[in-house]
Amino acid sequence: MNKSAAIRSSVSKRKTTVPEPQKARFSTNTKIIIGAGAVILFLGGLIIAAMPEPGASKSANVASRSTGSTVSTSGTLTAFATKFNFGSIPMSGGKVTHRYWIKNAGTEPLLIRKMYTSCMCTTAALVKSSGKKFDPVGMPGHTPIPTINEPMNPKEEAIVEVVFDPAAHGPAGIGPIDRVVTIENSAGRPLELAFAANVTP
Repeated sequence: MNKSAAIRSSVSKRKTTVPEPQKARFSTNTKIIIGAGAVILFLGGLIIAAMPEPGASKSANVASRSTGSTVSTSGTLTAFATKFNFGSIPMSGGKVTHRYWIKNAGTEPLLIRKMYTSCMCTTAALVKSSGKKFDPVGMPGHTPIPTINEPMNPKEEAIVEVVFDPAAHGPAGIGPIDRVVTIENSAGRPLELAFAANVTP
């Protein structure tokens, strides 16, 4: 075998051994890309699953509501007034209370299914005309929101007693606030009762 034949044989051997490491490296890169993609998809799924349901927080929408009407209707569940302003209240002054009167203005009975507030600083309790008072409810995610399923007959009235604690947020809660109490019912879309205040030090 001459020298040139030996070189060709050596080059030929090198060519056949080069693709194997490239093949292994391609396989490793592919695995890394697929693994990273799976992690991204998994994290994206967790983020989507953790997103709140639409309408879970109502406080941002209070300021844009119309102030022209004093009576609001939701199907046949109405409120004599859907808005209230506490004005300026001191943070150290203790809790304040307001009562909203609601009524079944229709000709059919309805059910008050659930009631909840837009913030942990606020609680609301249903008080029936018979004197029966339900336990106060708060904000979903901070307190359990029980199903009430309390019937209201046609023309029957009830009270929603709302309590706001101006000290609940501490010094960070000073300034104007807007909160909402939502009443889910069988007559139609939920009825919302809003209030505002200016919390002072």
